Amino acid sequence: MACFRPFRAIRPKKDYAEKVASRPYDVLNSEEAKIEAAGNEFSFLRVIKPEIDCGGDLNPYSEEVYQKGKQNLESLRSSGVLFQENDPCFYVYRLTMDGRTQTGIVGCCDYEEYYEGKIKKHELTRTAKEEDRDRHVETQNANDEPVFFSYRGVDRIDALIEELIDSNFEYDFHAEDGIRHQLWVVDDADIIAEISTIFESVPALYVADGHHRTAAAARVGLDRKSSNSQHNGQEEYNFFMAVLFSDSQLKIFDYNRVVRDLNGLTTQEFVESLKGSFEVVQLENAETPCRKGIFSMYLSGTWYSLSAKNLNFSGNPVQDLDVSLLSEKILDPILGVTDLRNDQRIDFVGGIRGLCELEKRVDSGEMAVAFALFPVSMGELLDVADAGEIMPPKTTWFEPKLRSGLFIHSLE
Repeated sequence: MACFRPFRAIRPKKDYAEKVASRPYDVLNSEEAKIEAAGNEFSFLRVIKPEIDCGGDLNPYSEEVYQKGKQNLESLRSSGVLFQENDPCFYVYRLTMDGRTQTGIVGCCDYEEYYEGKIKKHELTRTAKEEDRDRHVETQNANDEPVFFSYRGVDRIDALIEELIDSNFEYDFHAEDGIRHQLWVVDDADIIAEISTIFESVPALYVADGHHRTAAAARVGLDRKSSNSQHNGQEEYNFFMAVLFSDSQLKIFDYNRVVRDLNGLTTQEFVESLKGSFEVVQLENAETPCRKGIFSMYLSGTWYSLSAKNLNFSGNPVQDLDVSLLSEKILDPILGVTDLRNDQRIDFVGGIRGLCELEKRVDSGEMAVAFALFPVSMGELLDVADAGEIMPPKTTWFEPKLRSGLFIHSLE
């Protein structure tokens, strides 16, 4: 079963929602955040990237920065920009991008289910990033940003969502990137009870985006449990905020690779080395791969299509991913890139940036070669998580991104 319960969200008053809402903390660096928040005193970036309001040379992981984020959140509350619901609610959150919508439910999950394996992950986390989010949550005494979960679709949940969005929305705005964000408040006690009951029959939840925030929330819950001699399991620290989307609602974009050099090979030698495992065809123009087992490669101003020869699937959900095929046939044996997490010769480019970004990275001389991949499917992601396996780094890129600041979960 999946525990999913309503909560008393801290959120913007309707007139402030668009001004408060920001992109998540991990999709832009400090300088980009500073530029994006310029002229907007209400931007939630001042809470989740508080270094933008501190001195330019200050370490973003210093205590002063965490305290500044807490101060900025308290300021939004004390000024009346944010308020807290009187009673626990669920929320329906819809995002529309390029004519495609995805609609989820906002509520709280139980951190114990992360350790029990009922909340399944497909990526490893880095200790430093976990500790950063842990300190952020502890200092704020709140989950400022939701994690992004999925689940195998349930017809009744889909039907309930459609019924709920027939009513008046609470927020409706287009962000500066053109993505539309809509929110409905679910405060009917009978509907709240039904939603919680239905999720009790959902066997597992899957982390789509937000592995570090999930791990940090679980750490906070565990630490507070161990230090509370009166712990009863109902304290707010036992729960953390998430947006749950049916697997049918989501689209994964490709996550592409660029490599700094050809490992001592000339362009011709490198192309020849590929022909043992791939049918190599020069393209007249940039093309995205049309199916699994095909890569598009940009090298020395030219695009190529690489089609894997004798493509056989092993039945292992990780080994059968295209990112694994690329590593097995090209990155590891030919280019000498064996450690995707730490090798400075490789970088990763989200497919939302387009093939032109790959061209730019290579044409500038920064990188020598780029590989565009066919995107992973939601089915593949769920299969990997169900098998208890871990995907290679930077395999999935979800769009659209959730906006931060539209709902906050207090741990009090």
